This record gives sequence, structure tokens and C-alpha cells, in this order.
Amino acid sequence: MSQARFLARPKACSGPQGPEMDRRGALLAAAAGLGALTLGGTALLGSTPALAAPQVGQPAPAFSATDTSGVVRDLSALKGKIVVLEWTNADCPFVRKHYGATNMQTLQKEATAAGAVWLSVISSAPGEQGNVDAATANQLTASRGAAPTGVILDPDGTIGRAYGAQTTPHMYIIDQQGVLRYMGGIDSIATTQVADIGKAQPYFRDAFLAVSRGQPVKNAVTRPYGCSVKYAT
Repeated sequence: MSQARFLARPKACSGPQGPEMDRRGALLAAAAGLGALTLGGTALLGSTPALAAPQVGQPAPAFSATDTSGVVRDLSALKGKIVVLEWTNADCPFVRKHYGATNMQTLQKEATAAGAVWLSVISSAPGEQGNVDAATANQLTASRGAAPTGVILDPDGTIGRAYGAQTTPHMYIIDQQGVLRYMGGIDSIATTQVADIGKAQPYFRDAFLAVSRGQPVKNAVTRPYGCSVKYAT
């Protein structure tokens, strides 16, 4: 069973069910004109989520989950703080790009130093790539020098589907009032090449700076890229 307990059920919508972008799903998405690109079953650019995703400018879906250190992370209790949600999968080459270059760790440290709560979310289902137990997740955090506030295991995909998370990484920023202000990619160049980080437009970092300053986010919704979230099927 998942450690996460979702408090506000998302609305259903028409179209393919589940945001998993495997090879067959990617072909169906392309046929539907969703514009997903794939490489060996990996989603390079996320398409419109199949389940109704939250909307920027609206309250973020509520959730309560116990993280891998045994701390309850209840979104409603975090009002007054900026909350970052980062979908992750340690075996994904796109995730490895950003952690291997310490880009993700730098962003985590910048955000938490500014008073934000950073929650890394693992929605990989049992038996799927990236699925880990709490001890392994904590070991990964330590070995990579990662600095999230907490890591949430979401093996049944409840939180991931509620947020329409499609790829790893997929980034979300919730403001101090609990309103979603950003969702999308970490940056603008969808490759696994570390050298591209410095060339890319830093969508997430720009959005975080804007939210922390109480300013509008210029690019509030961008296309995420990475490996497909390995939801249970």
C-alpha cells in the first residue's frame, strides 16, 4: 500500500487513461496530436496529462503523506511556505543528468535556503524502474548529496496522477497560499547531456525566483521532459 493519502480526488476526463508514456502510449498520443516525442520508450517531451491535472492559479491538490524519514507531509499544514514537488526516478538518465551535474542538488539547496519545502516524489510502482523502499531512498539522498526537505514514496501513483506528473523530472511550485504557480520542465533542453544544462532556459529556477519575490511567473506551464513516470498499470 502507498504511504500517501490523497485528500482531494481529481476529476476524470476523456482520452487515454494514465499519463504513462511507454512506446505504445506514445504512438497513441502522437496519433491524437498530443505531440509527445519518444526515444526507446522514454518520454522526451510530456504531452497533456490524460487525467485532469491541476491548473496554475488554482489551489494545488491536497495530500498527506509520510516521508521516508517518518515525517508526515500534509500540504494543508504547509501554508505560509513555498512548496516544491519534484518527481524523480534514480535510474532515469534524465534524472541522472541533473543529479550527476549537481544541478538538482543546487536548486534544492537554493530553494530550502529561501525557506521553501522541497518534496521529492517517487511514483514508480513495485517491479518498475525506480521503485525503492524508504531505506534505499534515504541512501540515494545521502550518496548524491541531495537536499530535499523530504522524500515521499507514492508506489500506487495516487499523488502523481492527481498532479498529472508525466516525467522524471517533473517540477511543480506551490505558493504560500497553497496555489499552484508553476508546473513543467526543469529547463528547456530535452537531452541527457550535462553540457546542455548551461545552455538551457532554466524554467524552474526562474519560476521559483518569481514566486519567492511575489512576482508573476512568465512561463508558468512548460513541457516536462524525461523518462515516463512508471505508474502501476
